[in-house]
Amino acid sequence: MSNFPYTLSEFSGKSVLITGASTGIGAALARAFAAQGAKVGVHYNSSRDAAETLAGEIRDAGGTVELIQADACDADAFGRAIEDAAGALGGLHGLINNAGGMVRRVPYAEATEKDYEEIMDLNARSIITASRVAFPHLKKQGGFVINTTSVAARNGAGGGAGMYGSSKAFVSNVTRGMAKEWIGHGIRVNAVAPGVITTPFHERYSTREQLDAMLATVPQGRLGVAEDCVGAYMFLASDALAGYIIGQTIEVNGGQLMP
Repeated sequence: MSNFPYTLSEFSGKSVLITGASTGIGAALARAFAAQGAKVGVHYNSSRDAAETLAGEIRDAGGTVELIQADACDADAFGRAIEDAAGALGGLHGLINNAGGMVRRVPYAEATEKDYEEIMDLNARSIITASRVAFPHLKKQGGFVINTTSVAARNGAGGGAGMYGSSKAFVSNVTRGMAKEWIGHGIRVNAVAPGVITTPFHERYSTREQLDAMLATVPQGRLGVAEDCVGAYMFLASDALAGYIIGQTIEVNGGQLMP
């Protein structure tokens, strides 16, 4: 089910909700946590077929999964979905805020209020909504939040992706501020910043020429795949491995950015 080659028994029986989990990095994480014995909540919006296929794969392998549908840009509906997920999973031990997207490439000089609202709602406000609703469930026994930011949060992005990069910079700073506030409740908050990962995200937003240009900036000489990111999330989720790591961002980019 997952090609993550290690066993972390601490996740067995734990409840982990992953937003934006029907494809790409989120789907790879759902497989990995389920393979460790976690009860996994898979949130999706429009990719119902992909979510159901993923859930079937997890169940066939003996895992436990709950599907949760909601538009992450609709704060009320998204908040209800997070609450529903906590109920279906019997509580929450972990939240991975992975829902996000570029929405569209738009240069700053051409960006409209609609562009701003849609990009920020999806990538920034959704993090606040999901985390706020999950908070009372997480603090019951302590847990973790891992936010998905991006290499674009540090390098300003390009090719019309600047506003997306800025929304992810918001996520990076929320990670630090939330980490300070929530560690007193036993909740560790960290983030992962993927680089150029070949998922449906880039199939939707990037041309072959753009991908080739990005590849030329990666010292490792290849673009990433979703499974390249799994280890960083599993590490940060683990109390045994990362119990004293708070408010940090792990960059997963093949050397494209070395902050």
